[in-house]
Formats: sequence, structure tokens, C-alpha cells
Amino acid sequence: MKGTVICASKKQRKLWMVHNGRILITLDARFGRASEPTAEGVHTIYWKDKNHVSSVYGSPMPYSMFFYRGQAIHYSSDFSRRGWNGASHGCINIRNMSGLKWLWNRTPTGRKVIVFK
Repeated sequence: MKGTVICASKKQRKLWMVHNGRILITLDARFGRASEPTAEGVHTIYWKDKNHVSSVYGSPMPYSMFFYRGQAIHYSSDFSRRGWNGASHGCINIRNMSGLKWLWNRTPTGRKVIVFK
């Protein structure tokens, strides 16, 4: 694949940024629970908010990159604390703040996101 894309695997519980077939970064990722699954398919980052707070749950979502309806890639302090226990409300949770900041700084709106099993 040409260009830069963000790929996320639910089965492998990973998120990657890939440029021209080369992996630039790999991050642990936690996805939506069965009742609120993360949308699979090809999406686009349509909005970024560095200091977002969920209007539904009131929880901080630092370095949010929204890709499908209200679903975003963002830092999760819960994931950082509790590890794989738990799940999101559909978002892609990242527990490595510095890694996510690196990704945020290199991800413009319009970037393709591919979510798969």
C-alpha cells in the first residue's frame, strides 16, 4: 500500500502507523465491548481534539482522533491502569501516552484508518 495509513487489529489488540508498507510505530490497543463494538472497515480521521472530554461519559480522552461517528483513537488512563481488563464504548483506547502523542503529531485530518478483526 502506498502512503501512510493507521491499521488496527481487534484480534491482535494492536494499532500501527504504516508508511509505504513499513511499520513506523506499534501500540497496544483496546477496543469496544461486544455491546458497543468498534466499527470495522476503512474510515478517515475527520476531527482531532487534543484535550477532549466525553460529553456522554464525562471522561478525559486526551489526543482524540475521531474516525467514525463518536468513535476515536485516544489515550485511556483506565487501560493504562487496568491493562486488558475492561473495554471501551467503541473507541480505540491506547495506553502509551508518549506513543500516542507521537502518532497524533503525525496524523492530519483525512488520514485513512483501517479497523479489522
